[in-house]
Amino acid sequence: MANLKEIRTRITSVKTTRQVTSAMKMVSAAKLKKAQDAILQIRPYADKLSQLLSFLSSVLENVDGSVYTVQRNPEKVLIVLVSSNRGLCGGFNSYISKNAMSLAKNKYSKQLKSGNLDFMVIGKQAGKILRSYSIQAVDEKNNLFDELTFENALVVAQSIMTDFVDGKYDRVELVYNKFINAAIQEQVSEQFLPVLPAAVDLNKRNNVNYIFEPSLEYIVEQLIPRSLSIQFYKALLNSHAAEHGARMTAMHKATDNATDLINELTLTFNKARQAAITNAILEVTNGAEALNG
Repeated sequence: MANLKEIRTRITSVKTTRQVTSAMKMVSAAKLKKAQDAILQIRPYADKLSQLLSFLSSVLENVDGSVYTVQRNPEKVLIVLVSSNRGLCGGFNSYISKNAMSLAKNKYSKQLKSGNLDFMVIGKQAGKILRSYSIQAVDEKNNLFDELTFENALVVAQSIMTDFVDGKYDRVELVYNKFINAAIQEQVSEQFLPVLPAAVDLNKRNNVNYIFEPSLEYIVEQLIPRSLSIQFYKALLNSHAAEHGARMTAMHKATDNATDLINELTLTFNKARQAAITNAILEVTNGAEALNG
């Protein structure tokens, strides 16, 4: 059994750690509220814009001619992996990185072996994990989360869209954590480019008549890049909120574990102290008996 000084030192150390994890939990909770409000506000707009685009695309006969909907043989593929800049958020980064590697090895194994699969990472932690797989990202946009705004996200989204239109990449995949609630994040892999046609109820489509100005083709061409930018920004907001939720949950568990450990160490300390006192009493009693004898 460890001596009393060692146990007392360890209790003090664990109490200090508990103060840190408790403070980090409160900070994450405050940031989560703001991030959660942001994603909940944009979801209805992004979903409605996506529905509108799907409907317009379904009634446009030559929508396949759009530069963003061209289906090409995916010889060159880009995976955009969204993680966090900081750790201490449980399995948030490791799970999404494993999801990206699973996508690469299963769906794009041919491109991975031939060197035609690139990774763009948003968040320092994903870059570190990829390097552990001996993979170097072609681009890192880690500063996006320093000031997460639509304007900053738009610059990156437009760069990705330009690379696709110019033929640098034949397909772009987004891999990120979707925010469900503070305790649950869903790992999502979705095709960003080219835009996939969506199924639309023909009965509903035929029962609605619209007048398009200046033209249906022009409206669709304007909506596609706007919709893609919004979807990209929504993915970042999802990941941002999910990160704070994961960190808050991880720090809550760490605080609870520290409390349990302190209780165990205190019990061990009390038992050790009681044993030391008992031994001291026995020594005094034995000494007294020896003198009397």
